[in-house]
Amino acid sequence: MTMPARSVRSKASPDKGHPRIQEMPTRPELSLIKGTGKAGKARQPERGPVAEGVRRLIGWTRTRGNPLLRIMTSVVFLAACMFGSLMLRTQMVQDSFEATRIQHEISNLNQDVQDDQNKLDQLQASLPDKAQQLGMQPQQGLNSIDLQGYKPPQDAHGKAGHP
Repeated sequence: MTMPARSVRSKASPDKGHPRIQEMPTRPELSLIKGTGKAGKARQPERGPVAEGVRRLIGWTRTRGNPLLRIMTSVVFLAACMFGSLMLRTQMVQDSFEATRIQHEISNLNQDVQDDQNKLDQLQASLPDKAQQLGMQPQQGLNSIDLQGYKPPQDAHGKAGHP
């Protein structure tokens, strides 16, 4: 006699009783590998120390760890900017006062020059009166010298004197 194969029958589904813990398939993590060959140098030009520092600072701010440190760095940076701005504005105000002072000195010197010129003009105008008070006589008429009939003096040898 042949026996039929045994089968197990249950009304409970196997998934509902004890769920199996399924492991997540792991993927390889991607990372950037900096090339040192010729192709790497051809794509990126050399950067100076300042550019490299800025690049590192930007990379550091994009990380997720320790936000308090980032906030403190931001506060220090903003305070330094405010202090620099205050110093620049103070210097600009000092320069403005210095320029105003120099403009006043220039205008005072110009006024002194004008006063001296006016005094000189008054002295020149009063010069004929002062000369008369000292007994000098003003010139009467025109004096002229006629050189048409001029003859140079003769030397002892009878020649005209030539240097």
